[in-house]
Amino acid sequence: MTRRPKDKAPPPFPLDEEEEEMEMPEEEEGGQAPIQLSRVAKPGPAEEGWLGGQILIAMPSLDDPRFARSVICLCAHSAEGAMGIVLNRAIENLTFDDLLKQLDVSPIPPQRRIRLHAGGPVEGGRGFVLHTGDWSSDGSLSIEGGFALTASVDILKAIAGGEGPREGLLALGYAGWGPGQLESEIAQNAWLSVSPDEAILFAEEAQDAKWRRALAKLKVDPLLLVDTAGRA
Repeated sequence: MTRRPKDKAPPPFPLDEEEEEMEMPEEEEGGQAPIQLSRVAKPGPAEEGWLGGQILIAMPSLDDPRFARSVICLCAHSAEGAMGIVLNRAIENLTFDDLLKQLDVSPIPPQRRIRLHAGGPVEGGRGFVLHTGDWSSDGSLSIEGGFALTASVDILKAIAGGEGPREGLLALGYAGWGPGQLESEIAQNAWLSVSPDEAILFAEEAQDAKWRRALAKLKVDPLLLVDTAGRA
């Protein structure tokens, strides 16, 4: 991924003034820089040529340790760039209960829990819930395929109270690409893409198992995969 100048990104999509964004203490990592998510994330049907709502699957030749064998839900993609949530990097050293305590969200213990994932190398202190589209708030971003992304604390309160979306995962950080960057990487055979389903998005699986599940949707055996880019 190309390194870009670090600047402060605005909220990933419009939030109501009364909506509190999920912000956790951030540990800086080298790599991708914040992008202008409010410009990238344009609600509405996917335009021709853009991959918003698709699943990105890392090719075996992608050896960047941050993305090797990764599966990413591409939440937004436009001429301004792209952003997505890595689906197969579970966080082991932080629990949902711990996070609720940090954000002063009750009840604790919660009536429901969702899994925590490392969503990508950009802004690891920001939280995003990727979820089914049966729940939304004014600040939620609709994703092609009937899913949504919400960055406000309201969704955590709903889940902790036993409500909220039917399925979801909480990601800390995200993957971001500047204008034309993702298209260039696809042309260089770094990624395949496939349509999403709930099993790929939300099933609890080991990193390699989810990568293989995503490839199986394309009827691709990773042992036979050659360095050719493609789309489902």
